[in-house]
Amino acid sequence: MRNRNLMAGVTAAACIFGAQSAGAVEIEYWQYIYDTRVTAMDQLIEKFEAEHPDITVKQVTFPYADYQTRIVAANMARKGPDVLQLFYGWTDKFVAGGLIQPLPQDVFPHEEIEAEFFPIVEAMKRDGEYYGLPTAVRSLALFWNKKLFEEAGIDGPPETLDELVETAKALTQTDNGGNFTTVGMTVDMAGQDHQWWREVLIRQFGGQPYSDDYSEVAYDSEAGAAALEFYTALQKEEKVGTAGFMDEGQAAFRAGRAAMTIDGTFRLGSFSSIEDFEWGVAELPANAEGLRSNYASYFANAIGSGAEGEELEAAATFLDYLSSPEAMKLWLEVVGELPARRDVALTDENLADPIYGPFLKALDYAHTTRFVDEAAQRQVTIDMTNRVLLQDQSPAESVAEAAAAEQKIIDDAR
Repeated sequence: MRNRNLMAGVTAAACIFGAQSAGAVEIEYWQYIYDTRVTAMDQLIEKFEAEHPDITVKQVTFPYADYQTRIVAANMARKGPDVLQLFYGWTDKFVAGGLIQPLPQDVFPHEEIEAEFFPIVEAMKRDGEYYGLPTAVRSLALFWNKKLFEEAGIDGPPETLDELVETAKALTQTDNGGNFTTVGMTVDMAGQDHQWWREVLIRQFGGQPYSDDYSEVAYDSEAGAAALEFYTALQKEEKVGTAGFMDEGQAAFRAGRAAMTIDGTFRLGSFSSIEDFEWGVAELPANAEGLRSNYASYFANAIGSGAEGEELEAAATFLDYLSSPEAMKLWLEVVGELPARRDVALTDENLADPIYGPFLKALDYAHTTRFVDEAAQRQVTIDMTNRVLLQDQSPAESVAEAAAAEQKIIDDAR
């Protein structure tokens, strides 16, 4: 797309936006603070500005917890970003709130998007219009500490859920008081475990989390309860980990005090700085029948609703660059997330890579949850788990309560 559009130049832009000033223009790009993402964007902006000396891009960042609120407030004050990053699960809220605008089809033809990007990009489509495009996509995998495995005499990562439990038990260490010094497996529903439970474990126990169009909750079932029982048993019965150990699962793994953790490709950049031990990546364990599942997601780049005129033209040009193969390759190197274009991601080199390979293989069988309110729906799973862990509610009862709460969230949003 990018090469064709850049060749079209001023003529195509004039058709879309009308005659514009030939002078320089400054636009703002907003994203939340995550070190490797900010670093990658600084590099991309530098490269983009070298190719487009008439466009200046100012990167503006906010803490994750404040990010959405800042966008809403800025939009109300008509000072919103020209280009912004958003989680695909926020799309309904951002469209309904008038925070983003459809991508101009002259610059982003739908047939090219659907031919060149992984199919999960369609999660950014509403009423026949795309509202954003990702630079990278993400899936989940099992990170394992090779040093701890070697010390325990374990050859490699577990292949099945049963092996996961037995391996985690063998790797768990406690002090004389019974306190964990090393957990065999992190337990972190507020991290990526809610995705593991929702799109992986439920399916592996014979169910599905939602109806095919994600409008109806379907996990109030034997499979949903069995999946939750398996998950909470890691802490309650198997005692291979505990929620809140070192605050976050990724922190415990980085410190060498967790033998295994489930996390996403976005963690590769920060884990690359680990010096005390070597770690590996494996596909998520299959069930006893060999069934695998995974969760795929992404942050997309979109054009702010307030961008118009020459700022809109510049915003579209910049977003086009962020969607280019060049940008995706840099993002992979710096952040560790997989390119959103199939031909950039599925190279022989990437597929054979011991780190990237397991994540790429997962894209073949991954599911992408269609959230209507990602934060609220995530909180439902956290509360569901806490009722079992802290209040001794049965998994079946807690799942039923969660299903009712999440269905209300979905119904209210529609």
